[in-house]
Amino acid sequence: MLIESVELRELRLPLVSPFTTSFSTQTERNTLVLRVAGSVPTPNGRVDVVGWGECVALGEPLYSPEYIDGAKRMIQLYLLPMLARVQAEGREVTAETVGALLEKVVGHRMAKAAIEMAVLDAELRARGESFARYFGATRTRVPAGVSVGIQPSVDALLGAVGGYLDEGYVRIKLKIQPGWDLAPVAAVRQQFGDEVLLQVDANAAYTLADAQHLRRLDDYGLLLIEQPLAEDDLVQHAKLATAMSTPICLDESIESAKDAADAITLGAASVINIKPGRVGGYLEAKRIHDLSRAHGVAVWCGGMLETGLGRAANAALAALDGFSLPGDISASDRFYREDITEPFVLRDGHIDVPQGPGLGVEPIPENLARVTHDTQEVWPA
Repeated sequence: MLIESVELRELRLPLVSPFTTSFSTQTERNTLVLRVAGSVPTPNGRVDVVGWGECVALGEPLYSPEYIDGAKRMIQLYLLPMLARVQAEGREVTAETVGALLEKVVGHRMAKAAIEMAVLDAELRARGESFARYFGATRTRVPAGVSVGIQPSVDALLGAVGGYLDEGYVRIKLKIQPGWDLAPVAAVRQQFGDEVLLQVDANAAYTLADAQHLRRLDDYGLLLIEQPLAEDDLVQHAKLATAMSTPICLDESIESAKDAADAITLGAASVINIKPGRVGGYLEAKRIHDLSRAHGVAVWCGGMLETGLGRAANAALAALDGFSLPGDISASDRFYREDITEPFVLRDGHIDVPQGPGLGVEPIPENLARVTHDTQEVWPA
């Protein structure tokens, strides 16, 4: 792709209700959206095209070291200038080379992923090829799970879970933390029965000293416990795995295919949550899928409260065969009254995978304008 312009938008989307985890409470989603315009070579000559990317960093560095303001500066001051120098040397940028071209910059995977996503979207739109076809997806819809934040009371939790089950979600994930774990899980099991697919997510809220307490979760037939310990505790996760029958799933600990390989080798995880933004992009996400599948490790696609842009790409990724567990790819109205794209709708417990070129969706101009907080033209860098 020959990049000609890049527009960076900071969006602020109100949530339908507060979303509380062990590390924060969100009432709105601040996110970055990239619009990359340029031209792509095709058998019939160069084609002008636009691609969209989404940076999933949160407003504060609480889930990971990355955060919105930092990602914005990283993209503008470092990443795009590196790609501009590549073009100045007469070379073009491709989605497959973005990661290697930006490799000298340590970390900042979410910022890099947003650029890769936009370039990939542009290339695929020019070729008339969908994300799903490019990835090698075999399904046209994916089962939808839902993430339920920490609630003010058990009664409120039961009401929320009951509502999501009535809507048709096929899997429930409960956010947990010390003091909010055994009682809510027991209440959900008692109220809705053992047939409900149920898992929990601690977002690194515990230590290995809590192993005896966490082992009590084994009584509830959970699909998995996600990221119980700190993100840099692969060895301790491996120790915890020997102390629990509930499968250990890693999220924050996995930032690359190498991390996934290390975790599998150590026995630190029997399930991996793949979040494309967290691992540096959709191409690395697919590598983790392929690696995990080869080792018999289950994977599922996590979510970061994406807009319809990221949700479209996640659905395409999750349609690969190796994604054997329902992901956090919920309907748009789980978090937003109005998305920036046409909304994703839950049908029979599933979300349809877009089949159009590229992402298969694009922002509705009026919707995008309503939630835009800031816009910058950041190319030429």
